[in-house]
Amino acid sequence: MYVVLILVAALVIPRSSSTLWALVLVLFLFVFFLVRYVSTTYSMNDTYLKAGRIAGGRRIRLDSINRIEFGSMRELGGTGFIGSWGWRGRMWSPFIGSFDAVYTDAAKGLVVSGEGVPIYISPKDLEGFARELSRRVRSFTGRLPVDVGDPLGSQGMS
Repeated sequence: MYVVLILVAALVIPRSSSTLWALVLVLFLFVFFLVRYVSTTYSMNDTYLKAGRIAGGRRIRLDSINRIEFGSMRELGGTGFIGSWGWRGRMWSPFIGSFDAVYTDAAKGLVVSGEGVPIYISPKDLEGFARELSRRVRSFTGRLPVDVGDPLGSQGMS
């Protein structure tokens, strides 16, 4: 989508001397958001779940996580593509209230609740990431009431 927006901006915005600065600004913003999107990564260590990207991200202490569930941006509410352009990725859902979104796939992801607001992430190996996150969280807290990564636990949203 970012590439399409870059092409549309380059082809549609007139290139007169008075609008050239606007074209450059729009193209710069689209390229910047593309780089942020492509740089999205997820990792875990012994203490934290980290969702990062250029110029932002979030980390949650594993011992504070109390829910791990499957979700999608559509299930969370009418936030859509435009809502994720915010600097921090802070969004709002009628179902869970405020949440952070550090994702690349709006259709399939995990909603992780813990310290602070919940976070929506979309690792490539969704099930494997959920299992490993669950295993690490269970080592601190035991079984969670909603945990899609726990083979013996309860399932989440979908």
